[in-house]
Amino acid sequence: MTTAPRSRPASVPPLPLAQESNPFVLHGCTLKLGSKLQETSRFSDDVWNLGPAMVKKHDRRFILDFRLIPAAHRHGGKELCYAMLSGPAPCGETQPAAATVRTVFTELVRFLRWAAARSGRLETLSGADLEDYQRFLIQSLPRASARQSARAGARKFWLWRSCLSSDALRFDPGHIDGWGENAAHRRENTTARIPEEVLGPLFVWSMRFIDDFRADILAADRAWHTPAPPVEPPAYGQVSGLVRAWLDGQLATGQPLPGWRGKPSLTAIAHAVGCSRISVSRHRRMIDETAALAGIRPQPVSEQPIRGRLDGQPWIQGILADYNEPDSLANLARLLQDACYVVLAFLSGARDSELKHLQRGCLAVERDADGRPYRWKMHSLAFKGESNPAGTPATWSIGEPAARAISVLEQLQPPDSDYLFAPLPHTPGALPDAANQVLSSGATNARLNRYTAWINDYCQRHKRNDCIPAIDQQQWHLTNRQFRRTLAWYIARRPGGVIAGALAFRHHCIQVFEGYAGTSDSGFRAEVESEQALARGEHLIAAIDAHEHTTLTGPAADEAARRLKEFGTRARFHGTVILDEARLRRLMTRHDPAVYPGHYVTCVHDHTKALCEKARNQRSENLPDHGGCKPLACHNVALTPENTAAWQREINRINHRLASRPPLPPLLQHQLQARHEEITAFLQRNNPTPPESA
Repeated sequence: MTTAPRSRPASVPPLPLAQESNPFVLHGCTLKLGSKLQETSRFSDDVWNLGPAMVKKHDRRFILDFRLIPAAHRHGGKELCYAMLSGPAPCGETQPAAATVRTVFTELVRFLRWAAARSGRLETLSGADLEDYQRFLIQSLPRASARQSARAGARKFWLWRSCLSSDALRFDPGHIDGWGENAAHRRENTTARIPEEVLGPLFVWSMRFIDDFRADILAADRAWHTPAPPVEPPAYGQVSGLVRAWLDGQLATGQPLPGWRGKPSLTAIAHAVGCSRISVSRHRRMIDETAALAGIRPQPVSEQPIRGRLDGQPWIQGILADYNEPDSLANLARLLQDACYVVLAFLSGARDSELKHLQRGCLAVERDADGRPYRWKMHSLAFKGESNPAGTPATWSIGEPAARAISVLEQLQPPDSDYLFAPLPHTPGALPDAANQVLSSGATNARLNRYTAWINDYCQRHKRNDCIPAIDQQQWHLTNRQFRRTLAWYIARRPGGVIAGALAFRHHCIQVFEGYAGTSDSGFRAEVESEQALARGEHLIAAIDAHEHTTLTGPAADEAARRLKEFGTRARFHGTVILDEARLRRLMTRHDPAVYPGHYVTCVHDHTKALCEKARNQRSENLPDHGGCKPLACHNVALTPENTAAWQREINRINHRLASRPPLPPLLQHQLQARHEEITAFLQRNNPTPPESA
């Protein structure tokens, strides 16, 4: 059934395009440095180039091709896109970025083509027509998120109706039954986190590249950039003898000739002989005959020995010049850059756009009086939540492994390249006429998956068992967005654990929250809190299932039991307990019981009684401050048997210290005795039969 539509108010006149009849469509946008408005697209053009308005270094160059829209609706589509690009935006709407307009354009084309097939203007569409569009989307788009994007694009013709002289919808399609399909789902973070069994070896291999392999790759890179020293050409008639002598030496020692793409490398032979490539090429027949006897080996970039070790052996036989080889400098340099991206993306909490704007000199190191580094800070630009579309300067506190990654990237880039994630020059045609100053998000995603493929191929070739495992019999597909979500998950779920057996999460949590990741605009703290709430929900449901909430003691035990019983009732769906992450996340958002399990106490939070909130004078947040908890005095405390056992172990530790010899200083002994009496009285009040000493 269709809800009665709301008509378009006649009192809202359409806004003119601009004072001139054929304006520059990007006149309201921030343009790239060096772009001139006079050289940008005009309204009358059938193809609009959005490149000058793509101010982020990693943005792709997009166009709006209005030839894809049927002629009857083309002018209306142009008006809408012009309004979104240069405004003014209607009341309640914000001016989207140029890249967002390009994304919306795809859905506008879909909707207008469908509308043209019905032989009517948008103003004539009824609720029944848009219900047909709903059915069309269900048939053509299998994913609910794709259908929601398509509906959002079509709804622009209502939300931006004041900017259209014609071809606007006459009612809000949001009132059509089912138009808001999956609306709750869209508000959730649906980015998958990287499974632990994938992240572990991925991070280990990335640190191997940064710590163990980088010296060989950077040495080969320097050799590749270093021009061959000039040689004095041999006298006329001596070239043949020199080439023959060198070839005979290769045969005598059993060494294959250096090759390039399956053939002897004339450049390498000329360099070895000390003459020009043209001179050597005259003896191609002699060289080919020797190659047939001695064989061909891929040409290394340099003859320097490999220094990096893996299990005591050189990690690679040589770094090759042929960029088509798996062990070529072009490939290994890209893999080193990808390894640095993995480490930075995971350990900093920065978004892809923020990493792509890292420049040479972005790392600041703070040192103590003895010159030892103790804090590393990374400077870049932030975009999300910022008013400046070109980015706002921001700072991240990072750990020393991430700082090493930045140092490697600075060495890997040529001296004239400022951006650390600019394309590398080792592959022919990699830099001239590049569409982006830095790698686009799509290019990074593709390279991350090629990186894992190389690791697995390397493990297969060397019969190693530390490859990237398959998940559900499929290779895990990495995307740049997953690293930030995964870091939030690890901080929430593994606060006392370590990353790849080396980096403590508790320490790392302090680092990332010290810098930009802890500010409200970054959203990272909210992501961590969301993951913590999800973990808490899973724990509470398991406790309710085991009826553990009925054994609580302490001043807030009855309140905890009541809240958890109600939460358990809501958690059951058709007789089964919610295990689906999305449903559990929605349940915690709407019906969080505010019960926080802990080591010593279970907090049943009531901000009117919370001593931690009174101490920090921030009652407006209505959130507990577990760092300022006063468990022995607060009325929000409940105790599980595990909590009581933890207190008893604390009493045992105090007893052990009081009985130590030599005796403790009197003041310390008095403080410990008072602490012992306070805990004992607390347990006697709230748990008359405490467990035996552990």
